[in-house]
Amino acid sequence: MPRKRLETFDPQSFLATVGRGKTTLSIGKKKVIFSQGDAADAAFYIQEGKVKLTVISHQGKEAVVAILGPGDFFGEACLAGQASRMATATALAASTIVRIEKAALIRVLHDEPAFSELFLAYVLSRNLRIEEDLVDQLFNSSEKRLARVLLLLAHIGKEREPEPALAKISQETLAEMIGTTRSRVSFFMNKFRKLGFIEYNGGLTVHSSLLNIVLHD
Repeated sequence: MPRKRLETFDPQSFLATVGRGKTTLSIGKKKVIFSQGDAADAAFYIQEGKVKLTVISHQGKEAVVAILGPGDFFGEACLAGQASRMATATALAASTIVRIEKAALIRVLHDEPAFSELFLAYVLSRNLRIEEDLVDQLFNSSEKRLARVLLLLAHIGKEREPEPALAKISQETLAEMIGTTRSRVSFFMNKFRKLGFIEYNGGLTVHSSLLNIVLHD
């Protein structure tokens, strides 16, 4: 008679508990989690909060490459042989983050198919997002790029539940994300508000009608 496994591995429980190779970090708003050039020896998982990834060129120009929220991993490139961080990770809000040492992450990916499935789905989704970002930068206007970023931040059109109100994100950050100036972002945000696509009510609310900007040729 085949021996039954005594317990079923739960990826979310694994990510929610401290254990071998795992620590839970409480990160204050605007605190740096790791800096560009630091040793890449661990991956991170966001339980609560938001994290901004930025890259600074040799000329000192800064670009925002991602804004991540609960359920997202970052720093996972250490698994692909990345020796040093390519970006700086900064908390946009008070955040609870799980740090998973590289060896511990490799171990659970090898031993637990349920976790491997969750992690692979995330990596594939992230790669698709990067490809979409590249196409967006190459072919779309700054107005469409801004609309797309706002929709993504609000999780509209995604499997996750839409966010009723976004945490405050500066126009400078939005400008860095889409590769334009703050004044252009301000112009388009005012336009979106007048058209009823967004509203300010203690936070920024993004309506699904903003899709009209992205879909309009």
